[in-house]
Amino acid sequence: MTTAENRPSWRELWESGDLGRFCFISLGIVLHASNETMIATIMPSMVADISGVEMVGWSLSIYEIGSITAGAAAGRLMSYMALRTNMVLAALIYAAGAAVCAAAPDMHWFLAGRLLEGFGGGALVSLSYVSIERLFPRLIWPQLFAIISVVWGVSAFGGPLIGALFAEAASWRYAFWTFAFAGAGMALVSFAVLRGPQSTRRKESPDGVPPFPWLPLLVLAAAIMAIAVAGVGSGMVRSGLLLGLGVVGIACFFLLDARNPRSRLFPTRPLDMNTQVGNGIVMMAAFSAGTITFSIYGPLILTSLHGISILTTGYIIAAESIAWSVMSILVASARPQYERPIILAGAVMIFGGMIGFIYAVPFGSIPLILACAILQGGGFGIAWPFVTRLIVSSAREEERTVTSSAVPTMQRIGYAVGAAFAGIIANTAGFSGGLSGETAQSVAQWLFVAFIPFGVVGCIAAMRLLNAERSRLATLKE
Repeated sequence: MTTAENRPSWRELWESGDLGRFCFISLGIVLHASNETMIATIMPSMVADISGVEMVGWSLSIYEIGSITAGAAAGRLMSYMALRTNMVLAALIYAAGAAVCAAAPDMHWFLAGRLLEGFGGGALVSLSYVSIERLFPRLIWPQLFAIISVVWGVSAFGGPLIGALFAEAASWRYAFWTFAFAGAGMALVSFAVLRGPQSTRRKESPDGVPPFPWLPLLVLAAAIMAIAVAGVGSGMVRSGLLLGLGVVGIACFFLLDARNPRSRLFPTRPLDMNTQVGNGIVMMAAFSAGTITFSIYGPLILTSLHGISILTTGYIIAAESIAWSVMSILVASARPQYERPIILAGAVMIFGGMIGFIYAVPFGSIPLILACAILQGGGFGIAWPFVTRLIVSSAREEERTVTSSAVPTMQRIGYAVGAAFAGIIANTAGFSGGLSGETAQSVAQWLFVAFIPFGVVGCIAAMRLLNAERSRLATLKE
């Protein structure tokens, strides 16, 4: 492929059948994202039914633990089972978890179901990325990654609505029964749609089937557990220690993962900023960690500090998701030689939104806050499809499958670290003393400033990607 090639139009992509086929495959993302965000709106009626309010914070955290752990393993599981088998099993595990949640007699059973749901949903997301690398030509990858952005944004936005409708009109349990049947349907769709040798044969290795990396995976799960506890626990010192322990655990995971190349869960040198893969993953992780703050604390600060309605803050957060989705579609057909400049432009937009929130949130200007949200979401929208394609295509041929599954996993690790760090900063700045206008003012002043270093790292990684492309083109001319 040359850099002068044009990508097919959306109409051509649909007529070829690739777009329709991938839309079926991406249904797994719908199940994961909508279930993840639905929990907030069904929580009041669920707690009234089965009690356990003291464990509410774990309803999302334990889902993330399962999601990240299974997402990391998904690419390696291709060495043992075919893509279709993996997708079917992941969907059935998800369905089983949803059924356990729906029938849960108490909060302990509910959390067990959420863990199963996380395993299934995280695997489905990673396998959607793997399917792009395995089943579709490289030229159309950015367009398919853009579809993922749209599906994710719409699903995340629709999740709370689904939960509210079920909680108000029927029962929160029906919401999970719906997801259970949808998971079973996803298994049937995967079996029907995924045909051909790339879908029905496991990934062969010249050295035979590698050993499964149980130890690195257990270390990763323990690290994410520590980070999750840091995010939902109380006590600044305790939370800080747990977050530090979790970060050290992630570093140990990467060291263990590198010891056995045959059973790697992540690509070689995944955080090395001397490589294209490393720069892309670092950029993705840094911006994911650095921008989670507004999603978590933005509505709380705006309502308590400025009296802005929760509905308005919901629209602002929705605008960020919509900007992400729309911009992904608009730029996905860009010529390959424009990819890295678009990535850099997206990084600058994301960083601009981060800086803008430092002033906009304490000041309380709705138009300015909305502009920052759109700028940040639009930056993700134009950069993410091309960063993802670059990471996967720059990986070694034998590591592209695990690299595909590592991309969404690393993004979620970034979100988990950022959320825990945000909790520590917020409590240090005043929320540990209770919620009031004064504490919200103090938190608003410090919370967004503390995450600027993440934005700086993300921009540096984006610039290194652009410089690497310039060097490559100069070498070709010589």
